[in-house]
Parts: sequence; C-alpha cells; structure tokens
Amino acid sequence: MTFEDALRMLEKVVSRLESGDVPLDESITLYEQGEALRGHCQARLDAAQARIDQIVRGPDGAPTGTRPFGDDPAR
Repeated sequence: MTFEDALRMLEKVVSRLESGDVPLDESITLYEQGEALRGHCQARLDAAQARIDQIVRGPDGAPTGTRPFGDDPAR
C-alpha cells in the first residue's frame, strides 16, 4: 500500500471516529485500523527520510559531499 493510499484511509477512519455516530465496538475496531495505518505511514516516512542525503557545501558554496539527512555536522 502506498503512503498516499494509507493516508487517505487514515483520514476516512479519523473522520468516522470524529463524527461521533459510530457504535463503541465499531469505534474500537476503527481505532485499531487507524493505529495500523498510522504505523504504516510512519514507517514509510522513516524509510523516505533514511534515503534523503543532505548536500554538504564548503565555504565557497560548492558541494563537497553528502551526509545522511538529519546528521548533526557538529558531532
């Protein structure tokens, strides 16, 4: 399932839960589905972030290499 598909499904689940018109048992099932979809979305975002490299630039502004996204250059 793509990130976008999971996000759309999650939005529908949240909308149904926020409506207040769902019986308790169905609300619990929807909450479980929503939590699974949230986990899927988070995993996809984490995987995407891991693939992004930040370009490191030298004093003259020219690229000097790459480092993983989120790496603290001060370390």
